[in-house]
Amino acid sequence: MPPTSSPGDLSDFHRGCERRLWQLLGAHPADDGARFSVWAPRATAVGVAGDWNDWVTQELDSDPRGVWRGWVPGAEPGNRYRFEIVGVSGSALKADPMARRTDQLPSTVSIVEQSGFGWNESPREWAERRRAMPEGRLSVYEVHLGSWRRHADGHPYSAAELASVLPEWVAGLGFTHVELMPVTAHPFGGSWGYQVTGYFAPDPRLGKPDDLRVLIEAFHSAGIGVILDWVPAHFPADDFALADFDGAALYEHPDPRRGIHADWDTRVFDYARPEVRSFLLSSAFMWLQEFRADGLRVDAVASMLYRDYSRIGRDWLPHPEGGQRDLDAVSLLRQLNAAVGEEFPGALMVAEESTLWPGVTTSVDEGGLGFTHKWNMGWMHDTLSYVSAPLANRQGLHDQLVKPSTYSDAERWILPLGHDEVVHLKGSLLAKGPGNEAQRLSSLRALLAWQWCHPGDQLLFMGAEMAQPSEWNHDAELPWWLAQEQPGAGMVALVSELNRMQECLVSLWSVDAGGFIWLESGDRAGNVFAFLRHVPRSGLRDGSGVAATGSGDRSPVVVVANFSSHLRYGYRVGVPEDDLWHLAISTEESRFGGSATEVAADDVISLAVDKGTPWQGQPCSLLLTLPPLSVVVWSTARVPPS
Repeated sequence: MPPTSSPGDLSDFHRGCERRLWQLLGAHPADDGARFSVWAPRATAVGVAGDWNDWVTQELDSDPRGVWRGWVPGAEPGNRYRFEIVGVSGSALKADPMARRTDQLPSTVSIVEQSGFGWNESPREWAERRRAMPEGRLSVYEVHLGSWRRHADGHPYSAAELASVLPEWVAGLGFTHVELMPVTAHPFGGSWGYQVTGYFAPDPRLGKPDDLRVLIEAFHSAGIGVILDWVPAHFPADDFALADFDGAALYEHPDPRRGIHADWDTRVFDYARPEVRSFLLSSAFMWLQEFRADGLRVDAVASMLYRDYSRIGRDWLPHPEGGQRDLDAVSLLRQLNAAVGEEFPGALMVAEESTLWPGVTTSVDEGGLGFTHKWNMGWMHDTLSYVSAPLANRQGLHDQLVKPSTYSDAERWILPLGHDEVVHLKGSLLAKGPGNEAQRLSSLRALLAWQWCHPGDQLLFMGAEMAQPSEWNHDAELPWWLAQEQPGAGMVALVSELNRMQECLVSLWSVDAGGFIWLESGDRAGNVFAFLRHVPRSGLRDGSGVAATGSGDRSPVVVVANFSSHLRYGYRVGVPEDDLWHLAISTEESRFGGSATEVAADDVISLAVDKGTPWQGQPCSLLLTLPPLSVVVWSTARVPPS
């Protein structure tokens, strides 16, 4: 019989710096059987049982540091299994924390996995493509795979089935990346994947693990980068999974003032425990290495950073040195981002962080957390508050659209219009707009153009691109008929054109704070805003050191938003160049479902400057027609017709 252990070197696991724990623990087919190993330091006995022997438990052996292991003859890929843990509070049946495949609900057991997938790109080709990503344009389409498309009987497409339709849709819209809401195994569909029980296993609703690889391969073949949502902030208390794994708190912090998340009634990882740190580091690395994700979006970072997060009025445990900051979580995030940057250069690490924590996207070497991007939740809240307000009330909210520009150089931002804003009775993006249906459609078109032209990168949740009127339902597919006729077809055309325009005009994405100048930020009575986007001579994204690249034109761009319900003729806007200016886009063009009757784009596509009238600090000016509830974009460069 083969030896009962082949664990490899577990010293890094116990030191908190192991990055590939899935290769050392869990289930591994070998020698006409499989090797099983699991960490359960307080257990008095551990066994494994599976359907290779009618679920008869075979005992495992323990090493001095609580790793139990053994070789089981007859176990093979595809077999289901579970551990029986005899701990301080009795015996419990547990799924494998390191399982790389899990069974379909209602079963909660693990499955011995062995991938047979072959990637089209070599590791070197993939690494070279990924390394260039931070230097390029970033425009992200956020997707919940289970509700993007469904079969006629209501059950979701598998990941492999989505591979034939989803990448084509995303590429057709012009997005550079897709962000997939958690694809990790989770029992409760209503958590949308954010209550994870399998940190190394894809959601079995999507099919086999290789089905997810097929989808990611299809995205890459379409030129789309893949960002995966990843949830190290908390995990559910399901008794078959991580909670009280060996009879008491193991993965979670043992003190309920730190180990229980007050909002979600979930468990919080013990970030100081070395083995837990190795577990989380390895989970992140597994998705980057084994599934070739191009980045991770780390969920609920704010809840990790503060010990008193959502505990106002409740008992919480301060840090031994005093204060509410969770220095263990801070250390883990810095360790994670530094390690990812070292081994996966160019991988995107995006923080969903909703507070004023400084230096989220500052490098670890400079004292920051080391993320590449941060969601700009302030921009999102301020902008949606403004565009949701009655038209007559917008004068008093004027500064909410001005304020984000005052801190645009603080971080490298992503401007999110994500899933959280279209659920829980918040309504769809379309429904947020005031007025009649035509005004709401105009407002949504203007909102999207404002997002695409504002400093920062963009993220849009699925459904908004077809003017979905109702809020998102995770148990149903998108209303695809909307995309086939107006007004949904016009919104699809607008999103596609915004991405194409942005690709053509480098000024709209290559430089943030250093390439933005307000032309008009004080027209409260008119609800009009105007700004200039340009590429400084340095050609660098301000504050990030990322050079503007790509084949687009670097000509200056003027963006004018009329968020009032009034048509404005002869609105003067300053421009920096004595040249012919061309209309790049007007959100009220007929091809987007706009009014078309009083739209400059249908009659005038180029304008000569007024050289005799300097304006708004610029040497020349233009007189523009501003349709109501619209955004118009002008540039000295022509955007080729689509």
